[in-house]
Amino acid sequence: MQLIDIGVNLTNPSFASKEREVLDRAYAADVAQLILTGTDVAGSEQALHLCRELDEAGQRLFSTAGVHPHSASAWTLDTENALRALLRETPVRAVGECGLDFNRDFSPRPQQEKVLEAQLALAAASKMPVFLHEREADDRLLAILREYRDHLPGAVVHCFTGEKKALFAYLDLDLHIGITGWICDERRGTHLHPLVREIPRGRLMLESDAPYLLPRSLRPKPKNGRNEPAFLPEVLREVAAHRGETPQDVAAHTTACARTFFGLPDL
Repeated sequence: MQLIDIGVNLTNPSFASKEREVLDRAYAADVAQLILTGTDVAGSEQALHLCRELDEAGQRLFSTAGVHPHSASAWTLDTENALRALLRETPVRAVGECGLDFNRDFSPRPQQEKVLEAQLALAAASKMPVFLHEREADDRLLAILREYRDHLPGAVVHCFTGEKKALFAYLDLDLHIGITGWICDERRGTHLHPLVREIPRGRLMLESDAPYLLPRSLRPKPKNGRNEPAFLPEVLREVAAHRGETPQDVAAHTTACARTFFGLPDL
């Protein structure tokens, strides 16, 4: 059995100097390939560096390059040029993490929308898929995406936590859906239990979003409280239970989906 973690924040300071150990534990847990998330130019460059430093064969580690909506206020022409250069690098397989966050509003909403549109245009020009962030902004995200969707090879709504209306609207726009340990949270994730069954095969992918979103159902829990890609099998278990499929079946079709979406090599 092989799993692919489509979203891990390996550049997070909590992983500093421990990246090889984290990856070794992931590989031992059957997480065979990982996509390292870029959330600003510096982080995207660091993710690319980790891919090259920790995976010389270029078979296991890949990355995204983008600007998170929290950082949209810092966008400049230099940002756009830097991202354009990063997207030409072989390990970089998607534009993002980009999108809209109307929950925290760390950047003004009009600026978030402007920066999202700039990155969608980059993705269309580069013929690359998009790794999307959305919180409490599905209507606006959908409205903007509709203008670009025909020009994008694909887009995944990473860490989907929304309601049925949003899910069906994303699926109608031929988007992919990423599920994290949020589904393991008995306080706020139980609404995903019936919804995850509605995601067709070929559109569903799994992710840890580590070091965030430690699955609350995980036993035993790590003493440091930090999530890792090695815990992705717990997300797999929960997703499989609510889809009425075996973990092996879910692993097979989500892995095949991720390989196709990101253009990853077979192992």
